[in-house]
Amino acid sequence: MWSLQLRMWLLVTLLFGIIYAVLVVVGRSFLHTGSFSFYLIIALAMMFIQYLMGPKLVEWSMRVKYIKREDDPRLFQMVESLSMRANIPMPRIGIAQVDIPNAFAFGRSLRDGRVCVTSGIVKLLNDEELKAVLGHELSHLKNHDVLTITLLSVIPMVMYQIAWQFLFYGRRRDSRGGNTFLIGLAAFLFYFITNLLVLYASRIREYFADRGSVLLGNPPRALASSLYKLAYGAARLKPESLKQSEGLKAFFINDPSRGRKEVLELSQLDLDKSGTIDSSELDLLRKSDIHLGMGDKMMELLSTHPNMLKRIKKLSQYQAG
Repeated sequence: MWSLQLRMWLLVTLLFGIIYAVLVVVGRSFLHTGSFSFYLIIALAMMFIQYLMGPKLVEWSMRVKYIKREDDPRLFQMVESLSMRANIPMPRIGIAQVDIPNAFAFGRSLRDGRVCVTSGIVKLLNDEELKAVLGHELSHLKNHDVLTITLLSVIPMVMYQIAWQFLFYGRRRDSRGGNTFLIGLAAFLFYFITNLLVLYASRIREYFADRGSVLLGNPPRALASSLYKLAYGAARLKPESLKQSEGLKAFFINDPSRGRKEVLELSQLDLDKSGTIDSSELDLLRKSDIHLGMGDKMMELLSTHPNMLKRIKKLSQYQAG
């Protein structure tokens, strides 16, 4: 895990280095000022707006309704016991009124944490599997993943805005049309690169959260089975139902849009066709090698979540805490 942690810190440093360098170049060339603090303030202001508005946007998009203990004692007790074990404040618990079976966590800080399950997931998972999923989401809160990814996601957004401004409008307003076009082209390239890096950061955080769920006492097989069932649940949905989560799938424990493909992959592990992945099947995967084709590698490169076979292979190497 130290290797993943080191990669994450290097990635964050690289991303913020890129945004800082681009803002300095643009500012010096077109704003005629060399104040480094000026460009830093611009970037921080954009991140702060994202930080403030993010939770409300998630609540509105996913139609979240918060509950109290008496509304769902079973769910409330699960989150409460996991929170105590994780040594974090009790988050608010919400039900998202969407059909997609999934769960997600968000919030501005640990004290502002919110854990939500969709109405579809409660009917699909048993208690052990649901608890493993909740442990994954609470680990995201404990690791400050939501804030990290939210802030990092601003960087590609800034690159895109700079590229759009200089590619399509800069040449009309500035006599140095060639310079503005080159800066716009470079910003678009950096937009593509930083977007890939943010996706990579998101995949790293999913591995950390899986490990966190196991450290909270959830058996790896329970989380593996829940991922299998969630993929199956998403695969049964109509494409129109999946579209409602398109902009927020980075928050989910798995990517619903890849459900059909993941079911085909994971069904190979379900040797007894029970609809779950038990300890013996997980152990068999641990001893096996996984070889991804070029198409699978490219799909993972452009995804917020790791390849599911690789992810469950990693789970098979953990022992419950």
